Amino acid sequence: MEVQLKTGLLWFDNSPQRELADKVLRAAAHYQTKYGHAPTVCFVHPAMLEGNGGGMLRAGQVEVRPGRAIMRDHFWLGVADEQEPRPAARHKTQAVATP
Repeated sequence: MEVQLKTGLLWFDNSPQRELADKVLRAAAHYQTKYGHAPTVCFVHPAMLEGNGGGMLRAGQVEVRPGRAIMRDHFWLGVADEQEPRPAARHKTQAVATP
């Protein structure tokens, strides 16, 4: 399943004193202040999830997922728009009667 973000916030936090979940929660709080609603997903560099078996994790209501295009210490937050693969659209044709 592919996730797309219509609006996103890129956050940077390289503080060694903070845990990953805390960094995500701080970024999510800023996102909520800026956009007026909470994010649902956060993409991070896969290496940032290594302590979690490389899989997903939750920080509050935010699902943290690996994203190969995300640089270390960066957080790409937004509201997930889950996209199931869609079959190709079929075009209907109508016969038009001419007088």
